[in-house]
Amino acid sequence: MKKTLSALILTSCFSLPALAETPVMFSSIDGFNAPNANAVSGVRLSVLHGKVDEVKGVDFSVLGMSETKRSTGINFGLFWGGAKVTEEMKGASLGLFNWNTGLTTGVNLGAVNFTNNVNGLNWSAVNFSQGYTKADVGLASISNKSNVQIGLFNMTKQIDGIQIGIINCADNGFFKCFPIFNFAK
Repeated sequence: MKKTLSALILTSCFSLPALAETPVMFSSIDGFNAPNANAVSGVRLSVLHGKVDEVKGVDFSVLGMSETKRSTGINFGLFWGGAKVTEEMKGASLGLFNWNTGLTTGVNLGAVNFTNNVNGLNWSAVNFSQGYTKADVGLASISNKSNVQIGLFNMTKQIDGIQIGIINCADNGFFKCFPIFNFAK
């Protein structure tokens, strides 16, 4: 009997935190979240605009924007959907647009990427970063500092590696603007 009681107590201690997490959520405009929670560990579906503090897992956005402070996993925009992460994103953001104002570790793949610091890859038609990017691939890539940029038009204040494209501009480049390739002097 004591062993059974001990096993039940031990099991309940480890089960309570799991029950406190939200495995599935639906979010929409005006801060509507069902169930009413600020974090999801599993799957979230946002329609028009959904906002929570944290998502761990898969975050689907439909016809609008999924917004979080922290995201670990995959942000997946469906039917004109995109993602905004304000503090930290680890994983992949795949959508019409990816708007990450904090640190990104992973991949941003979309029509437009508006980022801050990216330790990974930005791949879209237009990449705009206010901070450092490890690699940008697109038609146009603009950043403060970058390691590698590949596209038709590449522009950065500081290139650490190489730019490859039709027009490549870097304030610290061997030429300020140069066709085909450019690198730090």
